[in-house]
Amino acid sequence: MRGITLKVLSVCSFVVMATLLKATQTIPAGELVFFRCFFAIVPVFAYLAWQRRLSTAFSTSNPMGHVVRSFIGVSSMGLGFFALTHLPLPETTAIGYAAPLLIVIFSALLLKEQVHLFRWTAVLIGMVGVLIILWPRLTLFSSGAPVGNAETEGAATALAAAVFSAFAMMQVRKLVQTERTETIVIYFFVCASLLSLLTIPFGWQMPSPQQAALLVGAGFAGGVGQLLLTSCYRYADMSVIAPFEYVSLILTIIIGLVVFAEVPTLTMIAGALIIVGSGIAVILREHYLGLDRIKARQAATP
Repeated sequence: MRGITLKVLSVCSFVVMATLLKATQTIPAGELVFFRCFFAIVPVFAYLAWQRRLSTAFSTSNPMGHVVRSFIGVSSMGLGFFALTHLPLPETTAIGYAAPLLIVIFSALLLKEQVHLFRWTAVLIGMVGVLIILWPRLTLFSSGAPVGNAETEGAATALAAAVFSAFAMMQVRKLVQTERTETIVIYFFVCASLLSLLTIPFGWQMPSPQQAALLVGAGFAGGVGQLLLTSCYRYADMSVIAPFEYVSLILTIIIGLVVFAEVPTLTMIAGALIIVGSGIAVILREHYLGLDRIKARQAATP
């Protein structure tokens, strides 16, 4: 229960972060990335100092691995933030759920991992859900009044963000084999803050005092969410905790209605439910297969 509670709290923190970033509206995506990552460092540093782990957090045997992970992660974050300012909050969140499904596809195609029929079926069904959400945003297929270019661009960048997020997660898989969790987190926030500065020539703007407060708050919320997410896996298996990620869909629908007056469409809800259902099916399947492997090993032990 402690692990589940920490997971739900981390989801709430990330939803608060997304809400604050969306409320800034006119701030460029690269600038959003900088504030989100730079001010996330503060709570992370404070926590590691409290745990007396800050001195070892920068020790790494794979610096280039962190740079590659950061570049991919910044690309995903920037595209996602661009989509966040052009699409309704719950819609952006739902499209982001495609990332775990894409990991299965990329792992099979690029890493030659064995993927059985059940997972392929669940992934393909989930991608149908993604297509259902995207379909009304695709100008080519829209009926009646044309969909605005901003919404079409938002849908495209949200999907691109999910693709980059999947590659970033695959890179993290490699890093965790040799690197500490806090090292991966620290290097990402530091590198991402520096990389985001490269977008200054593309049009940063001076935020108003209200926007600055929202941006700094988003950074802190993101840092706290990262700490809670890291901690939750100490108390429960990933297969138990992972389904609670979808609590964010409920929260973003409520916040979208109350804060931004965004009424979710039937196609968005239908597509999101399909994605969530397929994701949970894969998680539960892996959980039961893991239990079967444990039982088999116990049976084979004399």
